[in-house]
Amino acid sequence: MHIVVCVKQVPDTANVRINPETNTLMREGVESIVNPFDEYALELALQLKDRHEAKVTVLTMGPPQADIVLRDSMARGADDGVLLSDRTFAGADTWATSYVIGQAIKKLKPAVDMVLFGKQAIDGDTAQVGPGVSEFLKMPLVTYVRTLEVNDGRFKVETLMDDGVDVLEGPLPVVMTVVKEAAPPRFSSLSGWMDAKHAKVRVWGTKQLQATPDLCGLKGSPTKVVKIFAPPVKSGGTKMDGRELPSAAVEAILQVLQKKGIKS
Repeated sequence: MHIVVCVKQVPDTANVRINPETNTLMREGVESIVNPFDEYALELALQLKDRHEAKVTVLTMGPPQADIVLRDSMARGADDGVLLSDRTFAGADTWATSYVIGQAIKKLKPAVDMVLFGKQAIDGDTAQVGPGVSEFLKMPLVTYVRTLEVNDGRFKVETLMDDGVDVLEGPLPVVMTVVKEAAPPRFSSLSGWMDAKHAKVRVWGTKQLQATPDLCGLKGSPTKVVKIFAPPVKSGGTKMDGRELPSAAVEAILQVLQKKGIKS
């Protein structure tokens, strides 16, 4: 069984910067982390590897430094890593991203039986790439997976829904998105990091994927971000300490309400 886990390098939420010209996230030179939801997807894949001796390939799209998230995943137990990196891919929306990832998965050998994503990425929060890839691969999609079992070419999952838990079964291949309730991610070992540090990571661009350049990156994105900005910082409001003289605080509050035209 061959499992692909799609991971993403995302900016640390405390260091998000926006390119004012393209209205896209600036990733170069920004401290980044592995998208937390992807760690849960990787853990489910590694559990299947432990039980069924499956091959686990991790795949990411991004600038050259994004290979660190692949090595992190390989240090935890993934077998192989593929970095999709090409200037043509820059500025992609979810549709163009799904197209490139789909092209890469089609190229992988042996044929892929399962593709796992985290529920969503914490930078864009769209939760659209997993479903998009399923469309490009023509594979069934199961979202919000909490538990996962595979036997005799079939899967059985529990999915978290708004009104409870659904149990679904079906044949492989399949694309799934995984929630944080799935399983605590394992830590990497020192020996795992040493092996991952020296592991060969394949780097594929437009040429290797035989992708159509007009369908990639900003040029191939049917949606455009017209404007993006940080919301104004909210003030803390007026604070009144009534511990020593509660009646004075009450009077001050009444005055504020009266100025706003609110009758007490």
